[in-house]
Amino acid sequence: MSAPSRGVPLEPSPTGREHLVTTTETERPPLKAETRQHLRANVLMLIAAMIWGSAFVAQRLSLDAIGPFLFTGLRFLLGALVVLTLIVCVRRSALAELSKREPGGARELLGAGVLLGMVLAASISLQQIGLQYTKVANAGFISSLYVVIVPLLGVLFKHRTGIGTWLGAALAAVGMYFLSVNEQFSILYGDWYQLAGALVISIQMMLVGRFALRHDALMLALVQFVTCGLACLVVGLAIEPFSLAVIARAAPTIVYGGALSVGVAYTIQVVAQKHAAPSHAAVIFSMEGVFAALAAWLVLDETMSARALAGCALVLAGLIVCQVMPAWQRGHERLPRASS
Repeated sequence: MSAPSRGVPLEPSPTGREHLVTTTETERPPLKAETRQHLRANVLMLIAAMIWGSAFVAQRLSLDAIGPFLFTGLRFLLGALVVLTLIVCVRRSALAELSKREPGGARELLGAGVLLGMVLAASISLQQIGLQYTKVANAGFISSLYVVIVPLLGVLFKHRTGIGTWLGAALAAVGMYFLSVNEQFSILYGDWYQLAGALVISIQMMLVGRFALRHDALMLALVQFVTCGLACLVVGLAIEPFSLAVIARAAPTIVYGGALSVGVAYTIQVVAQKHAAPSHAAVIFSMEGVFAALAAWLVLDETMSARALAGCALVLAGLIVCQVMPAWQRGHERLPRASS
């Protein structure tokens, strides 16, 4: 039998024989649970990024049939209906818990959801308007600039942001630059709307990270979506043409954008960010730009150059760095120190 490692104690067993107490034995159970939790959150956020990226195509196609505010309002109300169905069928306990809450707790949930909904309405409306004047790939890149904005906002709110997240954010930002901006640095009129939307969605992500820890995720998502949908619908009815024929033409994009992009993806965001720092989540969500470019190539025949493919690789590298570096650092910190 090999000699035990230095600095690792021996512990009596119930049989009276000593056995080696390793770092793995004493620390593995909580680490396993924590790792599974973070891995599940990361996978969920990646799925959300894929749905959001492909939804850019639906948003672009919808502009041929319906105004941006009406589209946003209808799809978010449809998304709210999906979430309500989930709550009734799967999470009835959330409704029961809400009914047992003190009035102040219910008001706090309502206030948080309304605030998130108004911020989300502003961001998505800017994004949808900008899509009229830019390419889908450009929209995917610029909208994903929150990968850089969120860590900066996190510093202002005194959030700890590790070197892995900063490096991953930098790689993702450079990658998205190569993905969507050509050698002449072509900037379209709609890109400015996308940039403004990226700033607003960064604020929304910070708020989600704050409120998701205090409230039931599905109930918070429901209030957020209803608020966003109603706000945009009111504006759309006031300034955009509306008829049943318009709704019928836009129905496929409304269903995709509402049921999947809102009902599924945004709910995933609220659930997953319970177990992820906002800056870390932002790097994973930055894959949205890659999926947007791929979807535009497949559906709209927007070609991808070698430069754009290199950008995809850099974004993926940023995602991997964001995952691997913090895990490596945690493992390094837990290694037992040799006795002197």
